[in-house]
Amino acid sequence: MNYDLSQIAGPKKEKNATYKALRKLLALIDDERQTLILAFIVILVNSGLTLVSPMLVGRTIDKYIQTKQYDGVLRNAVILLGVYAMAFITNYMQTRLMGGVGQRTLFKLRNAVFNKLQELPVAFFNQNKAGDLISRVNNDTDKLNQFFSQALMQFVSSIFIMTGAGLFLLSIDLPLGAAVLSPVILVWIFTQATSSWVKQKNATNLNSVGNMSAEIQESLNNFKVIIAFNRRDYFRKRFEEANQQNYKTAIGAGLANNIFMPVYGISANLGQLIVLAFGIYLISTGHFTIGLLISFLSYVTNFYNPLRQLATLWSSFQVALAGWDRISHLLAMQTNLLTVTDQIATQNSALLSFQNVSFSYPDGQEVLHNISFDLERGKTYALVGPTGGGKTTTASLIARLYDPTNGTILLDGKSLRGYTAEERTRKIGFILQEPFLFTGTVRENILYGNEPYQQHSNEQLAEVIRTANLDGLVERFDEGLDTKIQTSGDAISLGQKQLIAFMRAVLRNPDLLILDEATANIDTVTEQLLDEILQNLPEKTTRIIIAHRLNTIESADEIFFINSGQVTRAGSLNDAVDMLLHGKRVS
Repeated sequence: MNYDLSQIAGPKKEKNATYKALRKLLALIDDERQTLILAFIVILVNSGLTLVSPMLVGRTIDKYIQTKQYDGVLRNAVILLGVYAMAFITNYMQTRLMGGVGQRTLFKLRNAVFNKLQELPVAFFNQNKAGDLISRVNNDTDKLNQFFSQALMQFVSSIFIMTGAGLFLLSIDLPLGAAVLSPVILVWIFTQATSSWVKQKNATNLNSVGNMSAEIQESLNNFKVIIAFNRRDYFRKRFEEANQQNYKTAIGAGLANNIFMPVYGISANLGQLIVLAFGIYLISTGHFTIGLLISFLSYVTNFYNPLRQLATLWSSFQVALAGWDRISHLLAMQTNLLTVTDQIATQNSALLSFQNVSFSYPDGQEVLHNISFDLERGKTYALVGPTGGGKTTTASLIARLYDPTNGTILLDGKSLRGYTAEERTRKIGFILQEPFLFTGTVRENILYGNEPYQQHSNEQLAEVIRTANLDGLVERFDEGLDTKIQTSGDAISLGQKQLIAFMRAVLRNPDLLILDEATANIDTVTEQLLDEILQNLPEKTTRIIIAHRLNTIESADEIFFINSGQVTRAGSLNDAVDMLLHGKRVS
């Protein structure tokens, strides 16, 4: 299955893509319905107050100012002050209500994206850069937050005010109102013609932001290597290329986002010119009063000012759609490692059985071809072979980090696909070649994934560790179980990391324990200690050891040589050595 997100970002080609995306966006706030209804009522009241003011001003001019009835002017001034005060209050309420909607939506959306990332298989992370995924979780979701907390509120308010102002203009004088509103037709045509282009520019910019984030993340993760090889220039050049690309796309997106403003501004200017030209003419013929003309001009302003705001809001909407495209494609992905519940166990004495298994990575050549072998309970198996021969891939298939392209893998006579993730990880332990630790203590890292011991005190856990013969490993840390661990792991050696990963896996008491170069960075004395611990595991535990050092596999009950897509029983240790030296099978 292809999990490459970079191939699917960008504008959709369907004619109604924008409307579909809008419906999906609004579905995000479906549970905010009551708050939205209240917010829209407040917006409607605020818009009504805004539209009352011009009529009240025009009436005051014609009825009281021209007739010098200043008591009426004062009375209407007090009324206007009350209208403005209520408009201020309603404006504050709508800002607060929609701001809460935006923040809650952001919270839920980020949770949804992060939870989706946890559901996806290892193949997904192999095909996508971590920095780009971080950008989707942080940057793209924030674009949606800005749309919901700011743009959506202003958008609805602008529509209400524009609609009301347009109705007032047409009701005051139908011909003049129609003439004033005519430039909107050109604005609508221009908006329809450019919206797809604006969205594409913003999608390209968001992709470049993700790529730059990925470049920064990669450089920081490999900073030691940069210093060791004194290649700051190489990574500086790569960052400059990513930054330059982001600069170009940001310029393009900025131009696209601001292209509506001058066009909408020209339409507003045209509307005002039409009012002045025809309004003065109507006054001269006695069809208009000065107060009515001022009211008319105010309604023109109330119509075209929101239209100018819509220029910015529409750009914000296109940015939100571009961000939503990137997020929705991620949320729509499904893992291909599904649990098949109708699997029936077969009669098979082996703990693990590969039956005609083939495997290839996406867009890559076949790594394993039609291999079959059995692993018995309680035995120790070694997987040897040249680098890139398929040893780690075989181990990854056993742990179901991937599913085979063809064939079946049985665990206890039942297809590996039939086990839930919880069942599978209880039965299979995996010590990775590059163990990952979390910020915390040695205790917290050992207990990661070990639910039975989560509530144990240090004394109880120490007893469990002694029973498992792991106390000698804990002594290798200055502060024992309370030794602090940083995410980077710089405070401890790589060998100590592997010791923690070893203890974490052994305490789970798995039926099958995979050690992928688990002793590669450990001294000889510690390696002997680990070997003693492995020998003292329960008799039912099957061990799979992947190693390049021959002394590591001396005690193996059986050795498999893996190379060129094939798995061959090596026989003796000498046969395995011959295979490694010559890269071929022996009979």
